Amino acid sequence: MMNRLFRRRRAAVLISEDATVGRVMIERPGAVGVFERFGIRYCCRAHETLGEACVGRGLDPRAVLRDLETCNAEPEDQIDWSKVSATELADHILQSHYGYLEDALPRLESLVNRVASVHGDRRPELVELRRVFGSLKLDLEEHRIKEEEVLFPMCRELDAASVRPDFYWRTVQNPIGVMTAEHEAIAQALAKLRELAAGFEPPADACDAHRTMLEGLAGLERRLHLHVHEENNVLFPKAMAAEAALPRR
Repeated sequence: MMNRLFRRRRAAVLISEDATVGRVMIERPGAVGVFERFGIRYCCRAHETLGEACVGRGLDPRAVLRDLETCNAEPEDQIDWSKVSATELADHILQSHYGYLEDALPRLESLVNRVASVHGDRRPELVELRRVFGSLKLDLEEHRIKEEEVLFPMCRELDAASVRPDFYWRTVQNPIGVMTAEHEAIAQALAKLRELAAGFEPPADACDAHRTMLEGLAGLERRLHLHVHEENNVLFPKAMAAEAALPRR
C-alpha cells in the first residue's frame, strides 16, 4: 500500500508563466517552499497562472521561475496525493494536519496570550494579534467538525458506492462550497496575522516568548497553506469527480 503512495521519479515538468499555480504544486511538490518565500497563495488561488500571481504581488516572474526550476521538485518522502483515494486523503488530513493543529493551537494560544499581556501596552498590535488568533482558532475548530462529521464521511461513501448516494446535502458540491469559502476566510486571517506580526520577523528587543510565538505562527501559516491546498486542489476535485462518475439511482 505505502509503496504505491510515494511519488515515482519522472522527467522534470517544464514550467512556464502560463502554468496554473495549482498544477505546479501537483506536478512539483517542492514548489511549496518557493511559493511560501514569495508569498504566492497556492492554496486558495490555485486557478491563477504563475504570471498572474506574480503580477498580483509585484514579483519578477523570471525570478520565481528560476527558483522553481532549481527547487527539489519531488522530495524523496513526498507522497503523491493525486494518486490516492479521497478516503485515504481524508484520513491523512485528519491524522496529519488536524493532529498538528490539536498540538499547535493550544500551545500557540498560551504564547499569544502571554506575549500580548506582557507587551501589549507597548505594542498594541499584539493585542489585535491575540484577537485575530483567537477567532482563527475557533473557526478552525468549527471547520474541523464540519469536515469530520459531514464532508469526509461523504467522501468515504462516494468511494464505496456503485450508484450515486442519496445525500442529505444532495451533492458533495454543497459542503465543498461551504468549506472553500471558509478556507478563504482562514487564508485572510493568516494574512492578517502576518501583517500584525511584521512578517513574523522578531523585533530587535523581542523576548524569548515573543520569538517562539512568531516562529510558531510562521509554522502554522505554512502548515495551513498546505492543508488547504490538499483539500481545495486535490481532495475536493477528486470527490466531485467520483460523484459525477456514479450513475444515478
